[in-house]
Amino acid sequence: MSSRSGSAREYETSDRSPGLSAFPPVPESSETEAEGLIFYHMDLYGSKERFDIFPEELTGQEDRSLGDTRKESALSSEKFQRSQEAGYDLEKEVAELAKMYGLDEDREKELELLGGHLEMVESRWPPARTEKAGSQGPIYNASKSSSPMKDQSQSTKQQGLPGEASQDEEENKARAEDKAESHIGSGEGLSSSGMSDEWNSQAVSEEEAADVFCSTCKMPIRAFDKLFGEHKDHEVAQLPSAVESEKEEIHKNMCKLEEQIAQTENFASHLEEIFITVEAAVTMVDRLEEFLKKEVDLELSTLPDFEERVIDFSEVEQLMNSINTIPAPCAPVINPQAPNTATGTSLRVCWGLFSDDTVECYQLCYKPVSNERRSDEQAEHTLKVKETYCTITNLLPNTQYEFWVSALNASGISPPSEKAVYVTAPSPPTIKNKKIRSCENAALVCWESRDINPVDSYTVELSKLTDEENGDTITESIVGIPNCEVLIHLQPTQSYRICIRALNLGGSSERSEPVLIHTTGTYFCLNEDTAHPLLAILDDGFTIACDELENPECDLPVYDNSFTRCIGILGSLIPFPGKHYWEVEVEEDTEYRIGVAFENTPRHGYLGANNSSWCMRHIITPSRHKYEFLHSGMTPDIRITTPPRRIGILLDYEKCRLSFFNADIAQHLYAFNSHFQHYVHPCFALETPGILRIHTGIAIPPWTALP
Repeated sequence: MSSRSGSAREYETSDRSPGLSAFPPVPESSETEAEGLIFYHMDLYGSKERFDIFPEELTGQEDRSLGDTRKESALSSEKFQRSQEAGYDLEKEVAELAKMYGLDEDREKELELLGGHLEMVESRWPPARTEKAGSQGPIYNASKSSSPMKDQSQSTKQQGLPGEASQDEEENKARAEDKAESHIGSGEGLSSSGMSDEWNSQAVSEEEAADVFCSTCKMPIRAFDKLFGEHKDHEVAQLPSAVESEKEEIHKNMCKLEEQIAQTENFASHLEEIFITVEAAVTMVDRLEEFLKKEVDLELSTLPDFEERVIDFSEVEQLMNSINTIPAPCAPVINPQAPNTATGTSLRVCWGLFSDDTVECYQLCYKPVSNERRSDEQAEHTLKVKETYCTITNLLPNTQYEFWVSALNASGISPPSEKAVYVTAPSPPTIKNKKIRSCENAALVCWESRDINPVDSYTVELSKLTDEENGDTITESIVGIPNCEVLIHLQPTQSYRICIRALNLGGSSERSEPVLIHTTGTYFCLNEDTAHPLLAILDDGFTIACDELENPECDLPVYDNSFTRCIGILGSLIPFPGKHYWEVEVEEDTEYRIGVAFENTPRHGYLGANNSSWCMRHIITPSRHKYEFLHSGMTPDIRITTPPRRIGILLDYEKCRLSFFNADIAQHLYAFNSHFQHYVHPCFALETPGILRIHTGIAIPPWTALP
């Protein structure tokens, strides 16, 4: 806008002074000239890339900066015009600007700036072809130049007039030049001066136009430095936001400083109190020293008459001792035994002290409780412990012990607590393998306790064995069993591992040795207590043999439950309802009796000769092998042509039937139909020397089914 106003004044001067037509014509497009000036400003220092850092906020700032630049150019033109009219000193102005913006420190930069500006102006105004044009060029250059030397401007004017002939003519032309100079100073000179000031203001504005804040260097910078300078890779922020963040940081630091000041004041006050206290103590010490240094000479007017008395300090001494000494503690209280706190060889005893007495340690005493000898005669054991609990080891399983405790300190020992009875856990039971009986859906397991004292109950743990796991997994536990046997319902065709635990108040015992039970068929053992003295049971437990039968009623020891006349034996009771099957392997030349009998069958008679037993008998006659099926001494007339070598016996409690089969050829031999009022025992007997082999745990063959 300053260039436009300058151009307008130039046109007016040309109209009023036609004699000055020798001056070069001013360009008609002042707008183009203004745009040229704006190009140098905005392309280098106000380009769009400069404000792309903050595009939304700086778009308006770009327009405002353009308007401000134009206003500054107009003001600079007016200032230059007034300075020309008043004889303004350009050298002084340039020196002040250089000093204001720090250019005086770098003189080379100032000269470079002024030289570049002159070249730019000269390139826009070509040299004059006439003498007056030659004089105008130096004037224009002098008005546009920012050189600090005014003599150079004057010498330029003198060089513009080399061809004058006379002094008068020089004076006339000088007057014309002064007039033209005044007009040009108001028009072109103003425009060129405005352009020079605008260039200088632009150069100065480069140093002070810090519009962004470098977060890395903590200083305001120009956007130009962010784009092309040393701050190109740094993080920047807007100046207002940077100012706000710095204000917040300063506020935080002020708060911290106030807290530190408060703490310092508190510390100073505390030191002051200590100083006052120490000063008072020093004063007292000084007074005391002065008092002790004084010599006091007291003279009594009358001598005191002291009577010789004997004072007994024993009571005082006792009183002082009673005050200083600690009393003996009170008796502790022992706790009753908690469940599951013992093992087969250890106990954990706890007690408490319900007073504030000082205790240094405790004395724990214990002894076993026995019914055989008096309790006072048992050996006592004593332990000293620091805590209010103790674990005693190396004890007997399932045994009761009496415990009592006393507290000790320097004054003595407390009275003993009341006695408490603790019991250790039982020993693992022992399973009786020979008394185990099982069938396809149940098993009867028997065991015995290894402890003298009775236990509270037993627990049976079942582990089903599978081919996939190759191990055992507890699938069921039966607890609270009061006796030493239990009937367990199982699944058919499975294998089980069974263990027993004994329990009492102290806890549970370890597991017993496991036993394997298979539910593929009926399993029973031979009852040795019922065997005849001449009958031997081999190592496998299922083979009986007899070597001689000369004198069945021999003098060998006989048990109360054993057979005395019939050389026989009973198997274990089969207490399971349903069907049960087993086989007996016999020799062809052996006479025998096999079948079932009640528990109370007579031991002095023969099997089958009474109503409490059912059996199959084999005898050898001179003519044939004779087979009899005896019950109460009676037998049907049956002939068997093929002597069986393996006899199968099927007991069916539900159908009240006892059947015999030739297992080798799957032939049914005979069946007793009788109502069995009680569970029965398998029975076996030999009438001639020989061997009988019993096979149990066999699945019921399908050919044993009878209509």
